[in-house]
Amino acid sequence: MQKLSRNGIEIDDTFAEAFGMRATAIIITAPSLKWARQAAITMTGYATSVIGCGCEAAIDMDIPATKTPDGRPGCRVMIFAMGTDELQKQLKSRLGQCVLTSPGSACFADLEGSAMLDLGSSLRYFGDGWQISKKFGGRHYWRVPVMDGEFLCEAKTGMTKLAVGGGNLLMLAADAEKALRAAERAVEAIEKVPGAIMPFPGGVVRSGSKVGGKYKGMMASTNDAYAPTLRGVVKSALGPEINSVLEIVIDGETSDAVASAMRAGLKAVIDLGPKRGALRISAGNYGGKLGKYHYHLRDLLP
Repeated sequence: MQKLSRNGIEIDDTFAEAFGMRATAIIITAPSLKWARQAAITMTGYATSVIGCGCEAAIDMDIPATKTPDGRPGCRVMIFAMGTDELQKQLKSRLGQCVLTSPGSACFADLEGSAMLDLGSSLRYFGDGWQISKKFGGRHYWRVPVMDGEFLCEAKTGMTKLAVGGGNLLMLAADAEKALRAAERAVEAIEKVPGAIMPFPGGVVRSGSKVGGKYKGMMASTNDAYAPTLRGVVKSALGPEINSVLEIVIDGETSDAVASAMRAGLKAVIDLGPKRGALRISAGNYGGKLGKYHYHLRDLLP
């Protein structure tokens, strides 16, 4: 594989392979940012990968009170799934169990797409007949009575079929401390890119995977080519200087959002330099056979 270089860091001349997904976005508000984030973090828990969680979700950004529909602090949450039915199922259950239940919360649509998904329209029955339909400013809301007042929730939100999942970067470093430092810098930079989320814990994955495995029924198994402890017994992608690898997976509202996020992450790791961070940057793909979106690192370099 041809090598590129920036600021002393090797860049593999390869690409991240991603695939199409369905996605939606909502704004959760609350009396304080603390409680808006609490509802959002709870709602997006156990949503790291569609392989095991049914969806992928995370906070896209915090939103100041001056820019939310009800003038309270909030955050934008994005949810991704492989199909419309699963996305609706995940949205309904997570909204009902994690946002409806959170003190002072309210929920609003925040994506205009080619189709609509139920928000308040699916949760209104919790009001047991006391819920109130309200139309204001061309939008439809449901007011559901709860013990601390009422849960205000917009009736529906939009869904896009142009979302992309699976953008990624691999940070390869001399030790775990440097790999984590590089990953954290990339996460900080990507968090500033609107319309892109990193669904894994803190935005970082240590258990990158390959498709399938030797055990029956396994959809994915450890990416042995990038596992340092297996160097010497498998066809490793790691040189002797690499002893720790971390991955960042990116889902985007659009393909451009994924590209912008990868570009921001790459620049942050390159700016950090090889002495404190990664010696090498790569990306994961399946030879172009899995997804139609290919993000070549050489095209995204600063």
